[in-house]
Amino acid sequence: MKRITIVCFLIILACGSFAQKQNLSVELARTIMQRHPDPNTYPYRSWCYPQGYMLMGMAKMFSSTNDSVYYRYIMKYADEHVDSLGNVARFKGNSMDDMMAGTVIVWAYRQTGLEKYRKAAEQIRRSFDDYPRTSEGLFWHGRKTKGEVWVDGVFMGQLFLTSYGKYVGDSDYCFNEAAKQLTGIYRKLHKGDSGLLYHGWDEDHDAKWADPQTGLSPEVWSEGLGWYALVLVEALEIFPKNHPKRTELVQICRDLMAGLKNVQDTKTGLWYQVVDKGDRTDNWHDTSGSAMFLYALKKAGELGIIPEKSYRKAIEKAYVGIQSKAQDNPVDGLVDIVDACDGLCVQPSYDVYINYKKKVNAKEAVAGVLWGTWIVEKKGK
Repeated sequence: MKRITIVCFLIILACGSFAQKQNLSVELARTIMQRHPDPNTYPYRSWCYPQGYMLMGMAKMFSSTNDSVYYRYIMKYADEHVDSLGNVARFKGNSMDDMMAGTVIVWAYRQTGLEKYRKAAEQIRRSFDDYPRTSEGLFWHGRKTKGEVWVDGVFMGQLFLTSYGKYVGDSDYCFNEAAKQLTGIYRKLHKGDSGLLYHGWDEDHDAKWADPQTGLSPEVWSEGLGWYALVLVEALEIFPKNHPKRTELVQICRDLMAGLKNVQDTKTGLWYQVVDKGDRTDNWHDTSGSAMFLYALKKAGELGIIPEKSYRKAIEKAYVGIQSKAQDNPVDGLVDIVDACDGLCVQPSYDVYINYKKKVNAKEAVAGVLWGTWIVEKKGK
């Protein structure tokens, strides 16, 4: 009887802890702003994809709450990087990672209509014109990573480009280019009929991680695939309804969502670091990719791309799983996000992926959890 009482008490405690996190997106957003009062200090460089990723999560918070604290936080970053003439401080355009933060500038232009933001966004848009590509027109991940196409890079570049095309101008180029990149990467990196994509492909087949016959990387990495899932649903939300590639993109999205559902760990609701090898005992649940998949599944359902009813349980389990990765910091009481790596390039083997060092509050995981919990918790869900 005593043992039963203790077990019941623990269950009540667990349920109570979960109830306290029903607004995890709000708690996490506040945590980010307390730890980084200046968004320019969000790791790891002043101008790079982590800031863009996190701040677009804040933009989602603003869209559903209209709380000006989010607006001011985002605009602080925009104003720290754009001068009165529309010059963008620290933007180099040397990699797809450089493009991502430009999405914040497009957002600032949407909110204010100020010419300086339009000029700044145009500066980033022009950097695509001479950006190096493979022979089939796919962007290299960086100007120095010759022939290398990374699945995560398509998010960094195309989130900006589709936003620019929708809200600033040059829409024909932007959406045609985005369609080329999204469909081209799927054709090059897809793993059989699984709906999943490998982390990278090297046209020259000489990267240290590339298979000498196919040029493909060895594994399907959770966070990398998460970037692709995110940009698919974000792009399809604003893609022209009559675009000739829209039908193909919708089908790719459906195949990917079905693939994700098939490899989800039904016990925890999460996904593994190497996504399709959950049967390996040394594999582990990656918070960052899991949060991205949660967002993508929920968004795809809202857009009518996948049947919401068929994916409801997968989404609910994923949300519960993500909740379990948010912990109260014992010192300051803020939210810590656990079980994710902090920045991971394409790797040569399964062992490197699953043994890569984890970090509490990995920058991608924090932003990913903000996106993933927001879409479940927002008003009108």
